[in-house]
Amino acid sequence: MSELTQKGLSYYDIDEKRKAVIDADNAFWVIPPVNGEGNITIPRNALSFYEKFRGKLDNQMQDFRFSANLTALYIDPTDRCNANCPYCYIPSRIRKNGRSMTKVELFGILEKAAIYFRKHKRKAVIVFHAAEPLLVKDIIFPAIKEFFQEFKFGLQTNATLLEKTDVDFLKKYQVGVGISLDHYSPLVNNRLRPLGNQQGNFQAAVQAIEWFKGYPGLNVITTVTKFNFQGLPGMVSFLHKKGVTCVLLNPVRLTQKYSRGLKPDPMLMAKYFIQAVDKAIELSKKTKQRIIIGNFTNVILGIVAPNARRLMCDISPCGAARCFLTVTAHGEMIPCGEFIGLKGFSGGNIFRTGIEQAMQSAPFKKIRARYAEKIAECNTCLIRNICGAPCPAELHAMGKMYQKSVFCEFYKQIINHAFKLLAAGQEKYCFRKDGMKTLKYEYKISSPGNCRN
Repeated sequence: MSELTQKGLSYYDIDEKRKAVIDADNAFWVIPPVNGEGNITIPRNALSFYEKFRGKLDNQMQDFRFSANLTALYIDPTDRCNANCPYCYIPSRIRKNGRSMTKVELFGILEKAAIYFRKHKRKAVIVFHAAEPLLVKDIIFPAIKEFFQEFKFGLQTNATLLEKTDVDFLKKYQVGVGISLDHYSPLVNNRLRPLGNQQGNFQAAVQAIEWFKGYPGLNVITTVTKFNFQGLPGMVSFLHKKGVTCVLLNPVRLTQKYSRGLKPDPMLMAKYFIQAVDKAIELSKKTKQRIIIGNFTNVILGIVAPNARRLMCDISPCGAARCFLTVTAHGEMIPCGEFIGLKGFSGGNIFRTGIEQAMQSAPFKKIRARYAEKIAECNTCLIRNICGAPCPAELHAMGKMYQKSVFCEFYKQIINHAFKLLAAGQEKYCFRKDGMKTLKYEYKISSPGNCRN
């Protein structure tokens, strides 16, 4: 291993046989070939490439991480929800007694947003989120119709209030739709997503998934807890049969105290998450229908095309208060929805001030100032710019924002699995069909063996 002489490069153990060579600062990496004696030889052209482009790679990563280019607003048109999920990051008192925006207020916010994004020459995404936005679909649907040429819209819902005519409307205006479903078993799912009458959202969510079958803007979101992590491979199979092409398997956030009792063991969660990834690849290979796990695809992108990532939780500093912000039903602008219920993070009220002021506010700067190099252990971790050490809201709520992720070992395991898939040339199955064609090589090293870059 004497060839590893370039400053900034280090060996990273993928498994007992394979190693990657990584520059943690800019995410340059190579998986060198291993000869019959188990020795690793780094191709000379890889080292030459690194020496030539290291500065440019450093600058690109620096710009991607620290630029504050807002491209999305999460708008919570209501605080209220018709469900009572035990892990919800919105405190129950807010979900039960909160307010809803008026049509005038919502349209006023979108007008302000349109002016802001026109000024900055960006096409923005507006996502209706929070508790259950379809409680006020009488104001959000007219807003989508009025502003659909100005913004790309998204909607996150438990689907209990979704009607067939609503589906037709959302398809017509090409709204991205996320449907929450936590398990393929109605019993398990409904325990995790109970409604006021003790019935959960399973039947409504599955009906909605069938209505949306074939719609490219659909994804299903599963919150992973200690009660459903073992069902992740089965969830992939279930959704594949339903025609779903993308599912996000998101570890539960522990921002609220009551959610911490639902935390799964990180290593066990990683085991079943990886099985789910492998199941998705298996099904994608042997059938005409592709299914991907969106947050794992983002991990692959974090390695092969770091600047192409779309999910901003695994970037350091994270996308909150930088790439996106949340507007609550009261008009408060906060870094992201996880900060609902946490004091001291409002960047101002959009009914009285503007987005520019929020982006320059002290609370927003505080979130942008938290990055991996300031965190013990993360500052020497070779995959810190793939993992991102999430989530600042979660960690702040647990007493210390500047600490490694509570799911650190989980992220290490799935990133290792991503490298294994890359070494085996299986990464294409982690993207939507033809998804790899949307990426263009900016740098490429032609090399023998299983050296990849």
